[in-house]
Amino acid sequence: MFIKKITAWLVHFYTSLGLIAAAFSVVLIVYGGEENLRLVILLMFLAIVIDASDGYFARRVGVKEVLPGFDGRRLDDIIDFHTFTTIPLLFIWRAGIVPGDYSWILFLPLLASAYGFSQTNVKTDDGYFLGFPSYWNVIAFYLFFLQPVPWFTITIIVLFSLLTFIPAKYLHPSIPGPLSKLSIFLGGIWGLMILAIISGVVDAYVWTIISLLYPLYYLGASWVITIQHRFARS
Repeated sequence: MFIKKITAWLVHFYTSLGLIAAAFSVVLIVYGGEENLRLVILLMFLAIVIDASDGYFARRVGVKEVLPGFDGRRLDDIIDFHTFTTIPLLFIWRAGIVPGDYSWILFLPLLASAYGFSQTNVKTDDGYFLGFPSYWNVIAFYLFFLQPVPWFTITIIVLFSLLTFIPAKYLHPSIPGPLSKLSIFLGGIWGLMILAIISGVVDAYVWTIISLLYPLYYLGASWVITIQHRFARS
């Protein structure tokens, strides 16, 4: 039993590494500069990897049964709110992606994400996220490397803020279910492309465009599943 408890605490520590990544990200954002901001993107990507894999380890170890007095999901939510929302939005502001006169628009995703994380049914019983799952780190990555015109950037921010409130189902690749294996496989390829883009070994603009195929697949598959479930219920 002692070994199981140590292993369970190690899983929670692994989850906590996302918070350390967030802390380093804040320091780099404050200093600013092209290289520092690229490192922030790398740390945000690392946080995604940790978040995508810690649930698997938690289920294998059975952390809920081994450490019933510690809420790993609450820890995960606290860290995710920083790594998926506050850090990416701070990054977008510091990088000047949103024109200064419109920087107030970043309050919309901040409040929308707080609403999303506070829902008791944010993760459905059949293994989906309910409402846009605050992937502002992914949005920050694409806005940084593609640098779209301001009106398009603002439209994207407002659109995905609103999608948080619409109860559509979004894939949760780390939970076994429909398309989970395909999503993990495609997500792995996407992750390798992101690393190549951040490291500068490929043409950043071209490969960022190519890498958009995975987010488009994710959104398309999620919306199709939502429509199918709506028709099945009716």
